[in-house]
Formats: sequence, structure tokens, C-alpha cells
Amino acid sequence: MSQPHHIPTGQGRIQIQGVSKGFAQPGSSAPQQVLSDVSLSLRHGELVCLLGASGCGKSTLLNLVAGFEQPDSGRLLCDGHPITGPGPERGMVFQQPTLFPWLSVRQNVGFGPRMAGQRAADYAARADEFLRLVGLADFADHQPWQLSGGMRQRAALARAWLPEPEILLMDEPFGALDAQTRLAMQELLTHIWQHKRTTILFVTHDVDEALFLADRVVLLSSRPGRVREELPVPFERPRSFADLVADPRFGALKRDILHVLREEAAKSLQGVAA
Repeated sequence: MSQPHHIPTGQGRIQIQGVSKGFAQPGSSAPQQVLSDVSLSLRHGELVCLLGASGCGKSTLLNLVAGFEQPDSGRLLCDGHPITGPGPERGMVFQQPTLFPWLSVRQNVGFGPRMAGQRAADYAARADEFLRLVGLADFADHQPWQLSGGMRQRAALARAWLPEPEILLMDEPFGALDAQTRLAMQELLTHIWQHKRTTILFVTHDVDEALFLADRVVLLSSRPGRVREELPVPFERPRSFADLVADPRFGALKRDILHVLREEAAKSLQGVAA
């Protein structure tokens, strides 16, 4: 029988406190505000999905947590320590796999430890373990161009997880995949996550994906992005998508989220028209 997924309580592993961020815009001395006074906390082992209209700052927030950007105001903390740049405890999976075409799949997966100065003998067994977990054990010696899009993204997932980061940041990693491959990747992600219990912040535009993956869904307002709502996802794990869509709570929760997203998208379009 499936059991509820219990999230540890206590201080957040990631804490975002009153964060605002703007970027310079051509022809204007005033920056374009992308995020405004965003506060959010991720608990240990939690999988949180960020949803919001295009341009609301989801990817910017992810880049701030990764340490690729710095906020204009507010603070970002990882286990109580300020985030001032990228760190090995935080891994990133991008929209595109960005594999090195001149390296084999195994060499791509082991690239991080290799660059950190580790000997191949120290990480080879773990690389093979992750290749097995993502279903690429038989393709370890292939080149990236010999793989399908879904297989390349699986290789990118294995590469991000191999250094065993404590936090994984994912920016719409399955957005370019077909529906069937996308569902397979979602199932693969939850399978590995339930085994590793990595804290994950996952950006998506897909409501079904968010409800299938997340412990909690965070809805951002239209630009400048603010946290409009935080919704706990009530479905037990492990989850089957077929069972999920048959659950009346799924339809009701999806309807509520879509209502908020439509409201925020309408505000965004009004801003463009103005």
C-alpha cells in the first residue's frame, strides 16, 4: 500500500528572503523589475515546482539560487549560509541537455568529478550506477549525437546527479520532449528522487507535470514575480499518472491552478498592451 510522503520539518535547506531582481533594458536608465520581494523556503528532501506565466521570473529565481546571479535586495541562504556563487552542493539541469559532443555518454556523465580533480577509478562505479538508473547502461560508449532527445536528457540528469548534490535545480528539463517521453522522464525523476531524497526546485509551465512531481506547487504572479500562492499536493507516493487523473482532487486542484495562471497571464498581456 502506498504511504504519504513525509517531509522533515525545521529550518529550510533553501531560504529565499525578500528577494528582488531587475535587469537593464535597452533605451532606459530604469531596470526592468523581474522579481519583487520573493520569499520562499524549501525543506530537506522536498520537491517543489514553480509555476507562473512566461516572463514572471521563474528561471531568474532558479539562477539566483544557483548563484549565477545576485539579487538587488534580499537574501538567499543554503543551510543558513549566504549564497554568493555556484557551489558543489547545488546541481543544475537546463532546458537543453548541453552534452559535450566530443565526449562519450560515460565521459559526459563523469565530467563534473573529472573537472574536480578526481581520478576516474574513484567515480567510475558511481557513473555506471547512474547510467543504469537512467536506462543508459547499454549506451555508455555512444556519442551524444547517437542518442534521442530523451536519452540525451537522461544523460544530463545522470551527470547532474553523479556528484550527489544536496540540491538539484531544474529549469523545464522536459519541456522539449514529446508527451510520451516526457511522462517517462517524470517517472524516472521521481524514482531516483525517492531513492536519493535530494531537495529539488523544478521550474515548469505544465500543471499536470507539477501535480505529478511536486510535494508543493508555488505559483508566481505576473512580472514582477511574487509568490502568489503555495499549494501542498495531497497525493500519496508512489504516484501513477493514470490513478492521479482519475482522482477528483486532481481535477479540482488543476482547475484552481489554471484559474490563477489565467488571471496572471491576463495581467501580463495588459501590461504589454499598456
